[in-house]
Amino acid sequence: MIMAIETVALDDLNSQLVLIDQTQLPGKVEILYLSTQEEIREAIYLLKVRGAPAIGVAAAFGVYLAAKSIQTDEYDAFLREYQKCSKYLEAARPTAVNLAWALHRMEQVVLSNADYSVAEIKALLLKECTAIKDEDTDMCRRIGEHGLSVLKDGYGILTHCNAGQLATSKYGTALAPIHLGRERGMNFRVFTDETRPLLQGARLSAFELVEDGVDTTLICDNMASQVMKNGWVNAVFVGCDRVAANGDACNKIGTSGVAILAKHYGIPFYVLGPTSTIDLNTPTGDDIVIEQRPAEEVTEMWYEKRMAPEGVKVYNPAFDVTDHELITGIITEHGIAHPPYTESLKALFEKK
Repeated sequence: MIMAIETVALDDLNSQLVLIDQTQLPGKVEILYLSTQEEIREAIYLLKVRGAPAIGVAAAFGVYLAAKSIQTDEYDAFLREYQKCSKYLEAARPTAVNLAWALHRMEQVVLSNADYSVAEIKALLLKECTAIKDEDTDMCRRIGEHGLSVLKDGYGILTHCNAGQLATSKYGTALAPIHLGRERGMNFRVFTDETRPLLQGARLSAFELVEDGVDTTLICDNMASQVMKNGWVNAVFVGCDRVAANGDACNKIGTSGVAILAKHYGIPFYVLGPTSTIDLNTPTGDDIVIEQRPAEEVTEMWYEKRMAPEGVKVYNPAFDVTDHELITGIITEHGIAHPPYTESLKALFEKK
């Protein structure tokens, strides 16, 4: 059962990052054992590991393994090589703030312990990356608890992309309330958008929800309006890769369209994510750099033969930004922020 397998793990004894290859799901559950920085960076870039929290955990484990392999006892030489490895991993996914957040947190361990031996710093890095994963699991549980507070048994919930256990260490963010609710005997009806072009909803969310015994219906992205019009959706739950200081939320491409539909039909639209995803140094969503993905993801991936004419131009942004005015609430491990987000998000950090 997929829910019993760790999405991201560290095998310190064998110096390996262990993860589920999500590009193979749902047809095959393949576990990868990655040793080199090139393998780890490729896994992040190619979405073998994906979801903001899981990327952060993988990056923390990855940079620890890089530090572990550095062969010097001299601090300055170690720091130079360490920072080189950290920047190499950070460039894999520029939009997801958790990647940079985790790497910067790990680097602070190195910078703030310059008077320690390199061996001691490596031990501290192991402790820190382990803490990042443990905190992620606890964080997801608490997001789930806060998310459950806005749901009732029997609710219909629409979600986009995958922000479940496969995107985190445990439970997920947007799907955490659903998994927790199922553990407590609650019954939800979940409609999951397929999420073109990488089909995270069809391949991942639908897979883990069905595996967990949740009543799940897969729909094409362009069916969301009809499902809402039918009265089948009581709330929309989505994850986020970055939230700006004003509450604008960057998430998988297609999310903003779902938010616009929810507004039209009067359905509450919630963004769920850890406070580490909130970037108070980014004023608005306009300041977020949107990653552009290869054209082949649209024209060739999933098809036995190319489905688009040669020479056609392709626009393939990985994310879009949902305007804060469309968001009912931002659910974090420290509570739910409501408009005005410039005030409520700051308050969450003060509470944190």
